[in-house]
Amino acid sequence: MQLDLIHTPLRLNADASRVVVRPFHIPVDPANPAAGRVGRIVRQVLALDDVHAEAELALVLRDFEARHWQTRNMFNKRYGQIELALGLDGMRISPVKQQLIGAYFCHEYSYAAAALMNPSIVPHPDQSGLSAGSQRVILSLRAVGEGHISSIAFREGILSPGMQFELAPEPPFCTTATLEPGDPEPNGRVQIHRQQDSTISGTLIFPITPAQSNGLEDLRLVQFTHDDGRVEWIGTYTAYDGRSIRSEFLRTYDFRAFHMEAIEGSAARNKGMALFPRTIGGQYMMIGRQDGENLFLITSDRIDHWDEGELLLTPRYPWEMVQIGNCGAPIELDEGWLLLTHGVGAMRKYSIGAVLLDKQDPSKIIGRTVQPLLSAADEDREGYVPNVVYTCGALRHGDLLFMPYGVADSSVAFAFVPIPTLLETMA
Repeated sequence: MQLDLIHTPLRLNADASRVVVRPFHIPVDPANPAAGRVGRIVRQVLALDDVHAEAELALVLRDFEARHWQTRNMFNKRYGQIELALGLDGMRISPVKQQLIGAYFCHEYSYAAAALMNPSIVPHPDQSGLSAGSQRVILSLRAVGEGHISSIAFREGILSPGMQFELAPEPPFCTTATLEPGDPEPNGRVQIHRQQDSTISGTLIFPITPAQSNGLEDLRLVQFTHDDGRVEWIGTYTAYDGRSIRSEFLRTYDFRAFHMEAIEGSAARNKGMALFPRTIGGQYMMIGRQDGENLFLITSDRIDHWDEGELLLTPRYPWEMVQIGNCGAPIELDEGWLLLTHGVGAMRKYSIGAVLLDKQDPSKIIGRTVQPLLSAADEDREGYVPNVVYTCGALRHGDLLFMPYGVADSSVAFAFVPIPTLLETMA
């Protein structure tokens, strides 16, 4: 049976105009903080007379204040960090010079200049005020900027009957979620908050800890229902420090406060882990790839600790012969657990397929697609990494599967898949 996807005309692309203010880090020698470049810059700013200092700050604000949210406040925060590092006496430094010092240690970062890709999608915590058959959603996106560093961006939208999807307007400013004061906990757990007046669509989560320093990659979000009825949004992502990787959690109840923490256990050495949206038989379950080519079912008594799993799926068809992996959290249907997969074939061409797992025992495979749902073709072949289609999660919408997907590691497209027809194509 032929499976026809219904594509929407919407496409999200890399956008160099989307910028945030980031700290510009210059090393400070803890043994002699006043020496070196940081100390020299501060001394030169302090040596300016008030007229020149005001003129220089006015130039900076002319160029950047309209491009960012609460620019002066950001300069003040950065000054506070420099004051602490150098042991400055803030009572003796004018507010103008404090802001100017802060500005010298900030920079603009174009967080999606190189690519926007590999989305996942979940129901929004706020479903109020919608018409029947509609649901509000949150889309997560992997945004890639200077230095090929990946961060997490979000967009809000509404799915309506009749295969209609509309994104909420993107706010003019984007701000980074801020770290709570204090050192990370022993397992690397940190708490961050989005800015008080910022929307979810205007929030960026940038690498914070040393383990994340070169990127937060491929967030797989799921709306998770705990055994006691609590609903939490949990995402697995790959933390990359430039040499090694590990899997970590992003956890939130409201998309305002987030916890980021390392996943414990031997399974966390791999990327691409996807959490089931609830426990099954009292066990937490994940789908992951532990050997670079096959899919495994991993079970645990604890949500934060994952060890070796049970082999679940191996490559069978030509389009997935090189390796297979998951494409996000399993989706619960009456018929079983629908798991989207990706397969790599000849010429490293990526395709998206699907598997149906038993609802009570997900180690049992009910069926799988012989042919892929979606493969790179025509204009979808071209981009930063050609011949790749990839998703980190889809969403059930009535009898449809709504699937955002990355195209050639460069942009994001959207498609609807009729679930009954999809199940009929499985063997």
